[in-house]
Amino acid sequence: MTRVAILISGGGSNMLALLRDMAEDRAAVPVLVASNDPAAPGLDRAAALGVPTAAVDHRAFGGDRAAFEAALLTPLLAARPDILCLAGFMRVLTPVFVDRFRGRMLNIHPSLLPLYPGLHTHARALVAGDAEAGCTVHEVTPVLDSGPVLGQARVPVLPGDSEATLGARVLAMEHRLYPAVLRRFVRGDRTPVCLP
Repeated sequence: MTRVAILISGGGSNMLALLRDMAEDRAAVPVLVASNDPAAPGLDRAAALGVPTAAVDHRAFGGDRAAFEAALLTPLLAARPDILCLAGFMRVLTPVFVDRFRGRMLNIHPSLLPLYPGLHTHARALVAGDAEAGCTVHEVTPVLDSGPVLGQARVPVLPGDSEATLGARVLAMEHRLYPAVLRRFVRGDRTPVCLP
């Protein structure tokens, strides 16, 4: 069975969607949920579902990304994941870390990449006057939010939308898209998933 580790920074709503789907599909098993924030609420949520957790506080490393990642690798490598899923993990990873998991690390991003890599995606879509927004699951590469696309889901931008209302609709689609992509990826299928 494919072993999956998940990295989070906050509440872990996408993590929960992945955990619930793995429990139903049974082609993969979650072996670790780890966070860069020991206070991340998602850690308690994962633990309540019986998934091992770990926390490595990035603030303790004073901006030394390599040292933080070395510490993060200790629980990760002990869990022996086949696939690493970033689910709201708000740290940019170094090329050395990414290369260790090349071809085995996924991320979900709240825009229709290649549009709006990085932060503030919903605000940028609204300012641009886009008719639609959405989310993308992609393979992680050393260049931020630029890896091969494995799935996208689209939502309309509605009149009067705010960042919050648009973001809520996109997040609901993230919870559908990420599990669908992981199901395919676990089976060796990298055909992009497209949700309307």
